[in-house]
Amino acid sequence: MTAELYGIAASDGIAIAKTYRLESPSLEFDKKSIDDPALEIERFHTAIAVSSEELELIKDQAEMQIGPKEAAIFGAHLMVLSDPELIGPITEKIENDLVNAEFALHEVSDMFMNIFASMDNDYMKERAADIKDVRNRVLAHLLGVKFPNPGLISEKVILLADDLTPSDTVQFNPEFIQGFVTEIGGRTSHSAILARTLEIPAVVGVKKLMASLSDETMLIIDGIEGKIIADPTEEQIELYKKRKIDFEDRKTALAALKDAPSVSADGFKVELAANIGSPKDVKSALENGAEAIGLFRTEFLYMGRDSFPTEEQQFEMYSEVLKAMGDKPTVARTLDIGGDKELSYLDLPKELNPFLGLRAIRLCLEMPDLFRTQLRALLRSSVHGNLKIMFPMIATLDEFRQAKQLFLEEQEKLATENIPFNNNIEVGIMVEIPSTAVMADLFAKEVDFFSIGTNDLIQYTMAADRMNENVSHLYQPFNPAILRMVKMVIDAAHKEGKWAGMCGEMAGEELAVPILLGLGLDEFSMSASSILKTRSMISSLSKAEMEKHTDSILALATAEDVKNYVSQLVDK
Repeated sequence: MTAELYGIAASDGIAIAKTYRLESPSLEFDKKSIDDPALEIERFHTAIAVSSEELELIKDQAEMQIGPKEAAIFGAHLMVLSDPELIGPITEKIENDLVNAEFALHEVSDMFMNIFASMDNDYMKERAADIKDVRNRVLAHLLGVKFPNPGLISEKVILLADDLTPSDTVQFNPEFIQGFVTEIGGRTSHSAILARTLEIPAVVGVKKLMASLSDETMLIIDGIEGKIIADPTEEQIELYKKRKIDFEDRKTALAALKDAPSVSADGFKVELAANIGSPKDVKSALENGAEAIGLFRTEFLYMGRDSFPTEEQQFEMYSEVLKAMGDKPTVARTLDIGGDKELSYLDLPKELNPFLGLRAIRLCLEMPDLFRTQLRALLRSSVHGNLKIMFPMIATLDEFRQAKQLFLEEQEKLATENIPFNNNIEVGIMVEIPSTAVMADLFAKEVDFFSIGTNDLIQYTMAADRMNENVSHLYQPFNPAILRMVKMVIDAAHKEGKWAGMCGEMAGEELAVPILLGLGLDEFSMSASSILKTRSMISSLSKAEMEKHTDSILALATAEDVKNYVSQLVDK
């Protein structure tokens, strides 16, 4: 029976395919006594063999999608599966204690996990996470339940999930994953940002999604309207096939602007840049006409692994991006881990509110050796392109000064070692905390540039978790309080002869572009798929005309008032 569900439009486009539910199965079991240990051991070895086959396939897929270095975690999991030190005691327990394979696997793996987790050696601690991942995969096969394998999908599907983690998404192959729908999340959640990077349609924040839809249900995603249709009629399928063609035709027409300058109707030049998470994203950025990389999320180089990337590994990845971009600027954000971005091999303290806790620059200043390694790799890579560096989640001038001091110290060390680097790298900050926006006039005297991270600036200003659909109505990019802060930052930068950019998702919002143009924003950085639409829009707008309306817009009382005002202005 046809049913319609609604959520938040997270990524433009239309997709029509069968569903694939991505969910963690129940791995509960009972301890059982057995009569035939040989048969039980055979059952255990069969589960090991099937798990190994899966991991080999996932490893091969990951190497093609994200590269051999990032796929190394799956190689580590394969080593665990073939380790006689683990497998031997499990089979012995089955044979000697006459217990079922599930219980023996759980007991022995728990023992090893506890041993490794208690060690002082970080490398050995990381093995505990590997054992847990492998244990759960084998346990699923013993129990006969479906284990989530996004990397093994080999047919065109639409993913359904409660939420998607970065470790899920590093396995995505956009050739088969036509789009996705999640039960939680907002337009600026990481899964939504990923969908725009991959240029696949997505709807997020769909209530009761997983309870409503089963596997292999025919589904239509309308990522433009934030709507999904389950079990559509033939007429609906034909209608949306036509809409999909119309959408692709509009994309093709915009492609003609790929090499056009980003200039307003009255000749005001801005820079349109792309947000990326890995070297492989550069291709899409350039194909979509990016004039720069305004945000290189370097933390994604740390994810989907079982240990910190080395200086050399980071150097290679940063260099790859810089070489591909040539003379075009690349703004690399230093490690922004914490909040909803966790590393399995980094044991962060459990916090009541991790979004306001030890994350981003706070974590880097707490772990200076980790930070120095990244700064050194970035500095060494700077000879290959036009690198700029920015620090995330800066709340005080002291934090910026401490981070800048570490940067200068690593410069001195490289100079002493006669290792080449660019000695004129611009060093800026992300403005994503209200205290920094309010103090922008003082920050502007010391930083080389600002990049406004509206995703966090909005949630911190409005005290509304941007991942929580229950308060999504308070996530208001057009609230006058936000716009006034943006103006403060841009004005402070210009007063000191510095430039101001924006790398939050607001930079690519259709209604925000006229406002930001009027406020004098120098650089708009967004998902690559939004660049050509934004270039087309800017070419139709007069910067001087938008500037005349700035005071009126900032004097409005609500976000709805702002959107209505700008809508009428653009429609004239």
